[in-house]
Amino acid sequence: MRTEDVPAVERLSSAAFHELDSRTAARDEPEPTPRPEHRSARWIRRTTHLLTTDPGGCWVSEDDTGLTGFAISFNRELMWILASYGVRPGSQGQGIGRELLAAALQHGRGCLRGMLAASHDPKAVRRYHLAGFALHPQMVLRGPVPREVLPVVTKVRPGTAGDIDLMNSIDRSTRGAAHLTDHEVLLEQLRLVVSDSSTGSGYAYVDEDGSPFLLAATNRRTATLLLWEALAGSSPEHAIEIDHVTAANAWAVDVGMTARLALHTRGYLAVRGMKPPAPYLHHGSLL
Repeated sequence: MRTEDVPAVERLSSAAFHELDSRTAARDEPEPTPRPEHRSARWIRRTTHLLTTDPGGCWVSEDDTGLTGFAISFNRELMWILASYGVRPGSQGQGIGRELLAAALQHGRGCLRGMLAASHDPKAVRRYHLAGFALHPQMVLRGPVPREVLPVVTKVRPGTAGDIDLMNSIDRSTRGAAHLTDHEVLLEQLRLVVSDSSTGSGYAYVDEDGSPFLLAATNRRTATLLLWEALAGSSPEHAIEIDHVTAANAWAVDVGMTARLALHTRGYLAVRGMKPPAPYLHHGSLL
């Protein structure tokens, strides 16, 4: 992948995932919509960042008509992560995805652990299983949060770039590898809240609607406080999502149920050489 490819890769990614979501959405899920403009800008910023830190992990395929697929991966310390991966609608079944994933996996050949957020695409999930990844079903909790269910949260404050060393330490204790410079990108795009006391430490990146995008903590109590703080920033008129919840993070289900959110299943966390992180809600691409 080259820097000039990134906008076209974003458009291919948006089309591929919208087609997948439209084809596989359950009846009780919201109607899939194309990626909004501000999310596209975030996607391009993250991918440009990963292309800078890990050019050997970012690949595209093309034919005479243009790009046909992409795989974006990166290494953090001794962990390999697949950030995004897709094939152009109508080009599946030609071996493109297999070759792209093989190229990305080669980038992580020296890593001890691996992690990726898998969609519910059966072909992609099969490739991850064949590559040695254990698949853990994910849950998502969705809905508006009534104000009357919100508890009083203490020992949580706004975070800054000065918290990056603390967050990297929490990353290592929960998922086995720090996010390093990924935190700088996340700080540009999301609101950060931090808890650091004698009873535990943790942080959460929160979207403007109150949905947590990444949460890590040294214990469940701190994780629970941070999740409630995220939900407190939501509007009772608009639905939020607590996404990427594995069975190892039942504490997040407890919070979501208390907040009267609806529980669904969606996708998988795929891990190799490790257990699902906890207490931890992973980011969809930076994990």
